[in-house]
Amino acid sequence: MIGALQVAKTGLSAQDTQLQLISNNLANVSTVGYKKERAVFEDLLYQTVRQPGAQSADDSQLPSGLQLGNGVRVVGTQKLFTTGDLEVTDQAFDVAINGDGFFQVQLPSGEIGYTRNGELHLDSESRLVTAEGYLLDPEITLPEDTQTLIIASDGTVSVTLPDDADVEEVGKIELATFVNPQGLEAIGQNLYLETAASGAPQTGTPGEDGLGTLEQGMLEGSNVNATEELVDMITTQRAYEMNSKVISAADEMLSFVTQQL
Repeated sequence: MIGALQVAKTGLSAQDTQLQLISNNLANVSTVGYKKERAVFEDLLYQTVRQPGAQSADDSQLPSGLQLGNGVRVVGTQKLFTTGDLEVTDQAFDVAINGDGFFQVQLPSGEIGYTRNGELHLDSESRLVTAEGYLLDPEITLPEDTQTLIIASDGTVSVTLPDDADVEEVGKIELATFVNPQGLEAIGQNLYLETAASGAPQTGTPGEDGLGTLEQGMLEGSNVNATEELVDMITTQRAYEMNSKVISAADEMLSFVTQQL
C-alpha cells in the first residue's frame, strides 16, 4: 500500500502540471501569435523483482517476469508551432507570417528575441517597434511625412510621401528559422530566445528557402483550439480524481490492517 500511495502521488503531481498547461493555453486563446504547449510524460524507474526471460527454480524460462512501476513524471513541455488562423484587421502596421519563421527584435539586454506577433507600431523616432517598444531587427525607420505604408510579401517595406507619386523603399523585414523551434526558450511578451537546443537562427527573405510570406493587414491568431483544451481539461480532472481514489483506497486498506493487529 505504501508503494501505491507513492505512485498515486506522482500521478497527482503530473496531472496538476498538465492542468496548469491547459489553463495557460486557455488564458492565451486570444493572444496574437501564441503557440499552445503540451506536457511530455514518462514512466519512472521500474523495480525488477523477477527478470523477464530469467530461469526459474525448475529451469523453465519466465515469460514475463515481475516488474513494478514507480509512477509518472512530466519530463518536459513542448510548444506546437503550427500556424494559427490569419485574421484580417486591415491595419497597415499589422503583419502576419503565413508559414514558418519568426520576426527578430532587439531586446534591451542586447540579445535578439524572436516572435510571431506582427502587431507593429511606430516609436517617437518613426521606427517600427513591437507593442513593448522593442525595435525590429534589422531596424526600419519611416520618413516622418509618410503617407502610406506598404509591406510586400517578401518583406520589402515601402512608403508613399506627399507630393510624390512614386513608392520609396525604406527597408526590408527578414525572418529567422530554427532547426528545432521547440528548443526555443519562451520568456513571455510573445518572445523566444535562442538556446543550444534550438540551434542557431537561419535568417532570410520571406518566401524563400522555406520561409513563410508576410501578409499586411492581417494577424496570426493563437493556435489554441478551445474545444480541444476543454476536453483535455475534463480528461485531466478525471485522471486526478482516479489518482485521489487510489490514495483513499490504499489508506482504507492500511487502516484495515492496523485494526487487525
